[in-house]
Order: sequence, then C-alpha cells, then structure tokens
Amino acid sequence: MCSASEMTETAATPPCIAVENLTMAFGDHVVQRDVSFRVRRRSIFAIIGGSGSGKSTLLKHMVGLLAPATGSVHIEGVDMAADDARDYRRPYPFGVLFQGGALWSSMTVGENVALPLQLYTRYSADAMADQVAFKLALVGLGGAAAVSPADLSGGMRKRAALARALALDPQILFLDEPSAGLDPINSRRLDDLILQLREALGVTIVVVTHELASIFAIADDCIFLDTERKTAIAHGDPKVLRDHSKDPTVREFLSRGAPAPVAEGGG
Repeated sequence: MCSASEMTETAATPPCIAVENLTMAFGDHVVQRDVSFRVRRRSIFAIIGGSGSGKSTLLKHMVGLLAPATGSVHIEGVDMAADDARDYRRPYPFGVLFQGGALWSSMTVGENVALPLQLYTRYSADAMADQVAFKLALVGLGGAAAVSPADLSGGMRKRAALARALALDPQILFLDEPSAGLDPINSRRLDDLILQLREALGVTIVVVTHELASIFAIADDCIFLDTERKTAIAHGDPKVLRDHSKDPTVREFLSRGAPAPVAEGGG
C-alpha cells in the first residue's frame, strides 16, 4: 500500500503521455474517435482490443508517424503533431520496437543497434562499440554484435530490435506486438525482460498486444479499443477490468481462455 506521501507525489506528477480527444481516420474511414487517456511514469500501459480495432494505428499516432484527424498526443508536454516535433533530424525521448522488428537485413545486429547512435550522437567508434555491447547484454544478446539478423531466432530478433530501441537511453518505450510470432516459452521470457527493463531502467512502457498472458503478466494499466463502437470503452488495471468492468465486451475479451468453474459434486 502506498503511503500518504507517495500518493501525493504520484498525484502531483504529470503524466509522461497525454492523449486528448484523439480521432484517427484515413480519409472518410474513422478508425477510432474521441480517445482520451494518460500514461503514468514507470507504468506498463497496454493498448488492447479486438482485431482491426486500431491498436497499432493508435501507437503510430502516439509516436508521430500518423497525424490525428482531430485531437492531440503530447509526450513530455510536446504536441507530437507539431512540425518541430516531427523533425526526424533530432532524437525523440522514446524508443520503438515495431511488430516485425524492422531490423536491416544488410547490417549485422551490432550495426543495427549502432544506427541511432551514428545518427544522433558524436560518440567515438570505441564508445559506440561499448554502448552497443552494453545494450545487447542488457537484452541477453551479449556477443551477438557480429551476427546477421537472418541467423537469429524470432525471439532473438525481437531482443535485438529492443536493444536498438534502447540505444539512445529513452525514458519511454513503445512496443508493437512484441510477442507476435513467438512460442509461449519465448513470449514469457520476453515478458520477463520487459519487467526487468522497467525495474532496472525506470522506463515507461506502452505495449500493443492481444496476448492475454502478456497483458496480465506485465501491464498495470490499459485502454480497451472497441471495434464496433470505434472508441475506447474501458481504461484501468486489466485484472480489475476483467473481474469488475461493467461492459460485457471488456469482461468477455479479458476472460478468454479462462478455465471454466468446476461444478460442485462433479467428477
């Protein structure tokens, strides 16, 4: 339980991400409308919902790859739709792991991780090599700098992409379907790594996922995007929403795969 001083400090701390009345659309096709939420510092915030609900589209709006039809996204007080915020010549206060990893196949793993450092820092070659080695060790890929991405397993490629997302020591990480394509064991290992990074680095993590095991293992806050109503219909701790949401759509989604209760006297 938080002390009174801890509760006051949390309440007084502004969110690192604020989404206000965001409508996402492609021409006349509205994906989601009037979406609003806050992301607390050092939280693991999940964007959840059914297929086609716009989860990855929301993430792309949050990092400035797509512009809102209406509304706004602010990261550390900066409007991500503003021209100066979308200047790709300067580093952002966040790192992104895209769904497929998006590693350059023509580069080694180390060269992929070094790329943000080459673009946005003035590190010497030795300092850059040290940073690459440190980030790869951080995700459990120590010694893999000279390996080609094609020679990595799916789980290792996700870790390499995560190391690149961490290259510039961001305070916020955006992860788009990090467990996609992984078997349950590697998915769980990646969940454990995400929790370890939050603990060790104090980062805020926003993750798009539809994997219930991952949602309940790592997320302490979430927003639920509804496909039919085209808006967010729930916001909160996913375990609390599963057990107590007043919306049956949310309860049903978060209860998928739950074991059926055993009837008394059954055998």
